[in-house]
Amino acid sequence: MPVTLHTALRSETGPHRAQNQDSVGASVDYALVADGVGGNVGGDIASWTFTHRVMSALANRPAHRFTTDDLAELIATANAEIGHRIRREPELDGMSTTVTAVFGGDDSVRVGHLGDSRAYLVRDGAGYRVTRDDSYVQMLVDSGAVDPADARTHPLRNVIMRSLSGHVEDTADLPVLDVPAQDGDRWLVTSDGLTDYVEEDRILAILADTPDREAAADALLAAALAADSRDNISLAVADVVIGEVDDAPRPYRFLGAAAGDDLGAVADLSR
Repeated sequence: MPVTLHTALRSETGPHRAQNQDSVGASVDYALVADGVGGNVGGDIASWTFTHRVMSALANRPAHRFTTDDLAELIATANAEIGHRIRREPELDGMSTTVTAVFGGDDSVRVGHLGDSRAYLVRDGAGYRVTRDDSYVQMLVDSGAVDPADARTHPLRNVIMRSLSGHVEDTADLPVLDVPAQDGDRWLVTSDGLTDYVEEDRILAILADTPDREAAADALLAAALAADSRDNISLAVADVVIGEVDDAPRPYRFLGAAAGDDLGAVADLSR
């Protein structure tokens, strides 16, 4: 049966940043967070461009009709859009974005991920992280050089090893996971403005113990702000319902980065 996602979105620039470089979008089919990389060379443009292209493709075609290969190709196409933007505007060379996205499938949720934004799943009161960070610190943890307990506060935690920068090789071996779904599952996709500052156990407790998804999203954002997050904070809390999908046009919501000539609004998603 097709999976739908009922989602609460939040995106805050935060008290220590002048600009929001995150993009977060959702419909009944998907929830995604893209965290722009590149600072003043266009991280906001990279995250917005990627998110716009994905939402465009899913505006009139249900996600459950995409295979995992289709979704991987969609991510690659959205990455290519970043490359097109850089070629048009060479001053943007060096911009890139992370992505973590969940898509409703048939009795499953598909997860696409690159970078250090994350996806978590909570089921029957217990939760875990589904994605693995593409980061230098995660590489150190995997090698045994850094204790996992120290990773969140490591001084090099923001150094990422992979992102979407418009190059074909960015998505050459991008996996899209297929996770069996259950009514009542709750997913979180989030930028590292939350996970670098709030302990994972606390995040999972909020998700598991707060039945209302809007209240859960508010509580996660409040926890990041209370921890004095130095980054943008963007997140989507998505609750799974099985069997509600139809083929009507897909309403969408978007929060976060908006800059430049065609980035000021999500306008024409049918292109």
